[in-house]
Amino acid sequence: MPTIEEQMPATGQPLAETRRATVPALEARLGEPIPVLDSGFIRVVDYMGDDAAIVQAARVSYGAGTKTARDDAGLIRYLMRHWHSTPFEMCELKLHVKLPVFVARQWIRHRTANVNEYSARYSILDREFYIPAPEHLAAQSRVNNQGRGETLAGEEAARVLAWLRDDSTRAYDHYEAMLSQDGQQGLARELARMNLPASIYTQWYWKVDLHNLFHFLRLRADAHAQYEIRAYADALCTVVQDWVPAAWSAFEDYRLNAVTFSGQGMEALRRMLKGETVTREDVGMSAGEWREFEAVWK
Repeated sequence: MPTIEEQMPATGQPLAETRRATVPALEARLGEPIPVLDSGFIRVVDYMGDDAAIVQAARVSYGAGTKTARDDAGLIRYLMRHWHSTPFEMCELKLHVKLPVFVARQWIRHRTANVNEYSARYSILDREFYIPAPEHLAAQSRVNNQGRGETLAGEEAARVLAWLRDDSTRAYDHYEAMLSQDGQQGLARELARMNLPASIYTQWYWKVDLHNLFHFLRLRADAHAQYEIRAYADALCTVVQDWVPAAWSAFEDYRLNAVTFSGQGMEALRRMLKGETVTREDVGMSAGEWREFEAVWK
């Protein structure tokens, strides 16, 4: 049976002369898979625009007077700092991604992109499942219902890993058996897929503009994001750094590594800078808000 990769159309094309803007560092990445997790990857299929395209779009809006007011990197930083997002929409990136289904279901929550996924109604999925590395097996967090706590170890970790492997193998065995039974016509593919676990790998093409890609990375490259989708976001970060280095630098400073304070938080900070002792009750914060506030500056 051909694998999904063999069934997907080729992403590479012969190099040809072009009059469009190109980025040498990203040209070198075209068609090359960047490994993620145990069997996943991201691969750059195509792109449009560069740092100069962002500047060009901004100067159409702001007029000729900005041409000497600041250099290109400075203008990009101004746009990012003041949340002027439309110039970043002039750049687009098209990816081929292989990822576990449960990661795909998180990813698809970002609805500001174009997606076409491999169809298990028409084709047969590969026998490939995501099995976490031991260091990523963790208990449920006691303080965050969406997070992980301490790493599992010893017999408990071995038991969980065995269950994950055994359950995945058994589910796929039954999937294959339902599709074909001793030469007889099997169950429809759209029904047989129901029994497969969310750890099975799928693939899709994903096209997004830079503004919405930055929004994706701000959420998914964050330390609080689930490890598995964060691994894809981290790989994407290296691509964006190569593609639009000036925009990436501004994004790092003003979004990825920046923090936002509520009005209550700003009041607390102002009073603390004046030497006052401030409690959460003084500014009306909940226990959770105060804990997050302290985590930023302590």
